[in-house]
Amino acid sequence: MDLELDDDQRALGDGIAAVLGGRFDSDRIRAGFDRTMYDELAAAGVFSLRADGFAWADTVVVFEQLGRHCVPGPLVACLLAGDLGVGDVVAGLVERGPDIWVEHLAVIDTLFVLDEQSVVRVDPRALQADVSPWPLDPISPVARVRELPDGESIDADAQQWYRAGAVLTASLQLGLAQRCTELAVDYAKERVQFDRPIASFQAIKHLCADMLTRTEVARAAVYAAGAHLDAPGLAGVDSSVSIAKVMAGEAAIANGRAATQIHGGMGFTWEVDVHLFLKRAWLLDTHFGTADTHSDSMAATLRGGV
Repeated sequence: MDLELDDDQRALGDGIAAVLGGRFDSDRIRAGFDRTMYDELAAAGVFSLRADGFAWADTVVVFEQLGRHCVPGPLVACLLAGDLGVGDVVAGLVERGPDIWVEHLAVIDTLFVLDEQSVVRVDPRALQADVSPWPLDPISPVARVRELPDGESIDADAQQWYRAGAVLTASLQLGLAQRCTELAVDYAKERVQFDRPIASFQAIKHLCADMLTRTEVARAAVYAAGAHLDAPGLAGVDSSVSIAKVMAGEAAIANGRAATQIHGGMGFTWEVDVHLFLKRAWLLDTHFGTADTHSDSMAATLRGGV
């Protein structure tokens, strides 16, 4: 299994980075997700990657850049809907459980409900929901659903959706970790204290070095998980997915905290973007299994329980 990106994958990553960098600046991101943003991403081919013949390993590269630019929205659900071929719809996705929180409810056209055995499609307009006034991620509005209505069971492999969703979420987290490192390093070079850039201080160097290390370790795990999705016959697919989700999640959160620390008091203000990356990292950690859930899964595998 070759985990190095080939020339086509590098070109794919550079291409989507150029599109996002040109269209989705900080002001656009802060405005939140809407139908126009969906249309632009769809026109760029983001949600039709699988339908267009791209491998999961290629899709991981694209979602890494979406995370790096902190693009909001139900991105994973829209990709899975595109893979299913349900049409040009803004899709949301929730996992069935005691507490149902739906993100971007006002924008989505259809909602997929995922459990261990099935994927059900419901009409979001039929939901009775209370919108949270204080979402964890300020540009990802959420609503708490009181009860899920009956829906239409669709022909989709629930386990494969869960695996793919976890890997794509890990890809977003990897992008967040990468960008937090870049923001911290850039600020450390510019911020002057005691007549010299704080990047020259040993403590800052250690923080940045740790951020880079966490990012690169997570990158290896995420790329490996993408390659495993493309070769489901290989042993250890579920373990690879769990490792990617844990490593990328921890890297995104730890790097978000470190970047905030390096920015000092400015890191806690609304004007500085770094807090958006940290809050997005916290939010994504709850998607498709938390770090604790995946750690327990790996532990069970090591014990021979799975």
